[in-house]
Amino acid sequence: MEEPMCEANAYLLKEGKEELILEDISVLRPEKEELYLQNIFGEQKRIKARIREMNLLDHRIVLEEI
Repeated sequence: MEEPMCEANAYLLKEGKEELILEDISVLRPEKEELYLQNIFGEQKRIKARIREMNLLDHRIVLEEI
């Protein structure tokens, strides 16, 4: 039996609107004053933000700039 994919998409909240910044996140790690994001394809981003909401059932991570 195949396991379901459980990656999430990351959105950055800007002026009340959510902007998609990275799809299929497999790693989310806090580092010093930023968050490190990596997806299943190896694409990486670092962003000065905090986690506002994580809804893993809906595969969504919403971030806020700091």
